[in-house]
Amino acid sequence: MIARKVERILADASVDGGRGLGAVINETLYHERRRLQGAPDDERSRADGAFHARVRRDLPHATPARQRALVREIVARYVGEITGHFDPRVYRFATRVLPYALSGLMQRFSPSALLGELRGASQLDEHLLLEGEVKGLQGVAALGTVILAPTHSSNLDSLLIGYAIYRMKLPPFLYGAGLNLSNPSPASSCTTSGRTRSTAARPTPLPRDPRKEYATVALEGGATTSSSLAGTRSRSGEIESRVKLGGAWAPGSRVPPQPACGRERRAGLPVVPCTISRTRWCWRRRLAGRAQLPPGDRQVPLRRGRRRVPPGAALVDFLRGIAGLDLRVHVRIGRALDPFGDDVDVGRATSPDPRGRPLDPQRYLLRDGAVIEDPARDAEYTRALGRRLVEAWRRDSVALPTSVLAFALLDVLRRDLAQPDLYRLLRAIGADTPVDTARVEAAVDGLVAELQALERAGRIQLGDGLRTTDGRDVVARGLRGLGAYHATPVVERRGAQLVVLDADLLFFYRNRLEGYGLLGAPRLCPAAGPR
Repeated sequence: MIARKVERILADASVDGGRGLGAVINETLYHERRRLQGAPDDERSRADGAFHARVRRDLPHATPARQRALVREIVARYVGEITGHFDPRVYRFATRVLPYALSGLMQRFSPSALLGELRGASQLDEHLLLEGEVKGLQGVAALGTVILAPTHSSNLDSLLIGYAIYRMKLPPFLYGAGLNLSNPSPASSCTTSGRTRSTAARPTPLPRDPRKEYATVALEGGATTSSSLAGTRSRSGEIESRVKLGGAWAPGSRVPPQPACGRERRAGLPVVPCTISRTRWCWRRRLAGRAQLPPGDRQVPLRRGRRRVPPGAALVDFLRGIAGLDLRVHVRIGRALDPFGDDVDVGRATSPDPRGRPLDPQRYLLRDGAVIEDPARDAEYTRALGRRLVEAWRRDSVALPTSVLAFALLDVLRRDLAQPDLYRLLRAIGADTPVDTARVEAAVDGLVAELQALERAGRIQLGDGLRTTDGRDVVARGLRGLGAYHATPVVERRGAQLVVLDADLLFFYRNRLEGYGLLGAPRLCPAAGPR
């Protein structure tokens, strides 16, 4: 991988009009210096600073050979930073111990309950529901490399997906996670379980491109992967409405032979959408708060959280809450797609056309009978795949009482307060703006009726309690979910009225149903631009 990346950099710098290696290195140093100015003063940042200082000293006197060596050192450093190390011993330990440990956390460390867990099945299995095309995913994984593309709205998603992969009896997956995963225990175990690390804080092309190159090399080597193709987690809580096209790696541009598989893969590299839905979410107020603002207003100061919760404590609280409230986490697997967005027939390992005839993915890449790399063509294929993924994520999202209550309540408040923009609306909501419970229950009745129609049309899934119950029961279920886990309850019932105690979180939960055209409400979450 290092050799391939260095070769490309050298080729780009040497062609007519190329900037030269010195300019490429200087640009990298400039962006890295700016990044480190806002980085925490930790061991990693100090090591990065020392490395860049040495490169800066060497560069003015570097010969062409030395410049090439410096480029190789920089690329090697980035590759070492993002590459995960898979340790089978750690994986075996995690898959044997983690279910019982998580169940112990969920039972508040009760010795008798934990002993019961060790003697029987893990209660975690009862709360993690695997739905949809599970057999289809198992089928394409048995044929070779597969890309799992989950939604991403919480920093616990990687743990949930990892356990879901184990539950489905799939092989270990290579997956991407941030460098800023700061809780030492899961960060260490994730790295030795195959995590590739990346960070959105590096703006220069040099560190970005090695991530794509690493992904390409991994796919060509037959690795199964799990990656959020929406990029970083959803700040607003909305189901992803765009795909990070660069993160999709344009897998159709190179259909690898997959020598490790030893099987014919006529469907290319299957991409399987996966949608995670749950009643309650771990979130970061500072990240989510930015989603309230249009792109030009990112510097508006936002309210900070009422207390700082250590990452480990947040994990424990969340898992305990799942068990205490008998909540469910829905992990719904979509139908496999080929790299061009066509459905995959798992039984025949092909992508059929509308008449059922098998398609040969190689034909998409041919020009005059030869496979040709064409960036413009590949970008269009990747956009087509992205559109299909977004459709699948929205279709497989499970509507739950917390989001239904949040959507209906915020819509009532929006009509009552008539604020000119979202930021002012959320700041106007508080204990002095109560809403009659009966009004919210009526709004919930109408919302549930619209959701049921959408489910019949195959555009969304409904969770338990939304098919037969009335608005009063849905409000009660929603209050139960929103009234626990968070430091301050999101919504609280006071007599015959509902009072919002955390408008930012209400907005976050509400956005899970954004984009479906419900209740005639306008889009509150700023629309995502193209990537």
